[in-house]
Amino acid sequence: MLNGKVQPGSTVAIVGAGPIGLAALLTAQFYAPSDIIMIDLDDNRLMVAKQFGATQTVNSRDGKTAAAVMNLTGGRGADTVIEAVGIPVTFEFCEGIVAPGGTIANVGVHGTQVALHLERLWDRNITITTRLVDTVSTPMLLKTVQTGKLDPKRLITHRFKLEAILAAYETFTHAADTNALKVIIEI
Repeated sequence: MLNGKVQPGSTVAIVGAGPIGLAALLTAQFYAPSDIIMIDLDDNRLMVAKQFGATQTVNSRDGKTAAAVMNLTGGRGADTVIEAVGIPVTFEFCEGIVAPGGTIANVGVHGTQVALHLERLWDRNITITTRLVDTVSTPMLLKTVQTGKLDPKRLITHRFKLEAILAAYETFTHAADTNALKVIIEI
């Protein structure tokens, strides 16, 4: 959330309700935004996002997602847009829903080239941030876990014994069918 510059009263849109997006949802709440909009294709993950504190959810399956987000934000767009998927289409989508003066925080890991549409963004004064997972926020996160204000166990959906590691891998591989978020292997 540090890269997203989330502020009290701001609007946050998170694209991708997988484990990274849901973790972003949980931590965005520390900064007291007025609205957190979670966007994904999977209704189950959107339901989990609602349980985790999303104020609005949008299923992006119908191709009208940008219009839905703009409607939810009064035509302005989101102050912070967090890209948590890592594919070109989701990054380009983020470019279309960021508010003037807003921030796109790219936390999805991209393996292919993504277009940066400056022809649409040049007059909007936006910030784009990227960052790999690091330890900068670890002390703060550990303190919030210790105080009970953050419960990472909420992301764990399946547990397997080491002997069943192949079943665990299958469960995670087919997460859309198994509703898996985080799979834990226990010894």
